[in-house]
Order: sequence, then structure tokens, then C-alpha cells
Amino acid sequence: MCKKRAVSLLEMMIVIFLISLIGAAIGYNLKGSLDKGKEFKTKESIRQIKDILLLEVANGYDIETVVTNSREFIKESGLAKDVDKLLVDGWGQPFLIRKKGDDIEVVSDHLNKLEDKKKKKDKKLQEVKGEFEF
Repeated sequence: MCKKRAVSLLEMMIVIFLISLIGAAIGYNLKGSLDKGKEFKTKESIRQIKDILLLEVANGYDIETVVTNSREFIKESGLAKDVDKLLVDGWGQPFLIRKKGDDIEVVSDHLNKLEDKKKKKDKKLQEVKGEFEF
């Protein structure tokens, strides 16, 4: 005869704890990957927007007109698959498109904040390394 062995409450709690611990570790690691993906999407969108708009300027349009009506110029160019998705950064916020001298500048506030945070972190790391140099 086979004896049926019941699972104790303690064993179930240990299994649930281990599963949640593994889930938390995976979630923590994925957050960094998601931020990197958003950063990559934003940088590529900035590059593409700037290229399309500069092509329109090269076609003879005034840079002020191109910057002011950027959505229409991108849509009419036929180079963007989905204009609405292109004109927002990885965090879903619209880009700021402006004239900067004879060039066009495309700005994402979230990307700038992320890069500032990285610079501060790198600066702090360099300071700590400097303290341990002999």
C-alpha cells in the first residue's frame, strides 16, 4: 500500500517565497533592459526625425517652416511608417523639435535626464576611484 503524503503549510510557504525571490531578481534585471530599450528607441527616433527634416531643408524648404510643420513634412516624406509613434520618445512623451543655428535639434526630456543621471553616476565613480589611488 502507498501512503499519501500531504504537503505541509511550511513547505508551501517556502516554495512561494522562493518563487517570489526569483521573480524579484528577474524583474530587477529586466528594468535595466527596458530602460536601455527606451533609450535606444529614443536615440534612433531622434536620428530619423532629424535626417528626414534635414532632407526637406535640402529640398529647398525654409528651416523655420520645416521645424514649425515637422509632423506634416515627416508625413509627406513617406519615410516614416507611423508618424505618431516616431514623434514620441521611448517613454511616450513628444519630442521638442527646434531650430539651432543652421541645424535642427530634436530633444527628449527623459533622455536628457537619463544621460545626466549617468554622468553624475560616472563622476561619483571617478571620485571614489580617485580616493583609492596611491
